[in-house]
Amino acid sequence: MSQSHQQPALAKCPGCEEPPAAGDLFCGACGYDLSAVPARPGDRPTMPITVPPAAPEASAAQAAPAASGAEAVRWPAAAETGSSDAPAPAHRPSDLPGTDSGGRPLGEQEQVPEPVGGPEPSAVPVRHDDRAEPGGAEHSGDFAPAAPDPRTAEHQAAAAAPAAGEKVCVACRSGRVDRDGYCENCGHAQPRERDHMEQELGSVAAVSDRGLRHHRNEDAFAVSSTALPDGSPAVVAIVCDGVSSASRPDEASAAAANAANESLLESLPRGTHPQQAMHEAIVAASEAVNALAQEPAGAMEHDAHRHQNAPACTLVGAVMAGELLIVGWVGDSRVYWVPEDRTQPTARLTEDDSWAAQMVAAGLMNEAEAYADERAHAITGWLGADAYELEPHTAAFKPDRPGLVVVCTDGLWNYAESAEEMAAAVPADAQEHPLRGAQVLVGHALDGGGHDNVTVALLPFAVRPQGAGSACETV
Repeated sequence: MSQSHQQPALAKCPGCEEPPAAGDLFCGACGYDLSAVPARPGDRPTMPITVPPAAPEASAAQAAPAASGAEAVRWPAAAETGSSDAPAPAHRPSDLPGTDSGGRPLGEQEQVPEPVGGPEPSAVPVRHDDRAEPGGAEHSGDFAPAAPDPRTAEHQAAAAAPAAGEKVCVACRSGRVDRDGYCENCGHAQPRERDHMEQELGSVAAVSDRGLRHHRNEDAFAVSSTALPDGSPAVVAIVCDGVSSASRPDEASAAAANAANESLLESLPRGTHPQQAMHEAIVAASEAVNALAQEPAGAMEHDAHRHQNAPACTLVGAVMAGELLIVGWVGDSRVYWVPEDRTQPTARLTEDDSWAAQMVAAGLMNEAEAYADERAHAITGWLGADAYELEPHTAAFKPDRPGLVVVCTDGLWNYAESAEEMAAAVPADAQEHPLRGAQVLVGHALDGGGHDNVTVALLPFAVRPQGAGSACETV
């Protein structure tokens, strides 16, 4: 149950100012709801304003009203505008009467005792935060940042500076590269090591590039040199191209190139004939690729068709030993011979293991028709666990004139297919500068579209003049 308080009698109606009768809830003249009129409080409390004590020279007329508290505070007038009609300056805290929380008049500053014989010290600005900067920066008026200022490049470079032997970021040139290939300083993704590779070893050089369309480089190469039992040098170049339709083609090409190179470096110094050594190297490369397909026991249960997509690659290699040039291959990578005297005929020293080559060999198509077919580049021979039968091809040549041996994948010869086109793409000074020549040939493929990975190795071949004639033996 709630209580209802009776409204006090009003002197006159707020609506028409007619005096209502006692106890009326509505005005008899205008119908105004008299119950909505709030009750008048019994007193009128006010909030006293503390005024600073009047100065001795204040007039009595000002002191009396201040003492009674009945007159409003007088605000000091703002300064007049200048000749430029600029607005008057804002009031300073000391211009306004009143007191602070400590009871002191506004505008008063705490007086600091003046040291004996010295000037008055300057006031220290008040900090409203709890942070302090090293080196006296606590009086700078700025907040100390919670983390190092990114604008201080020196600090960042020092924090992420790589130690000796670690990779340096290609973007900021100062950060350390983590295991995932990203800079720990700027976060930039680093190019993978195999995206572009170059190597020069004496008179042999090789360059490999990812190309413009592939997301990774599935080619691999190996160049090396050793000595035969009689002390004469032997130079080796191996180039492999991963089969993109197979799994892990980049691993397959790398494994094959390394295995073939190691096999040649082991057998040639023992006196093995270079052509036999090349055959054994291709077999060793095939075994290395086959090993990639081997899985631990039970792995085949999760993928019953794993063996149908085993890692695979092609291989082509060249060995210069004594006065012989030995080439070996499986697949569609090639070897070209470009004589130093460009007036002499050039030659392609390998035959592709491809559908187009089979059609031409069988007499079913001429070369132009076969390579115009969409099935032309389908390979019929490769290294891998699902290859039907390994048939390494080797050939031995004895050039009678100096020249350049070009060992390459189809990423290059697609843009210089015939021997004449390849000779035209080889720079004139490639015999003296093989690395530069390999770089130019890779650039030729990239300028042509770079649809595939590009790898090329150049081996300058120098012979003593021994008269005309050359020997050639193919297996």
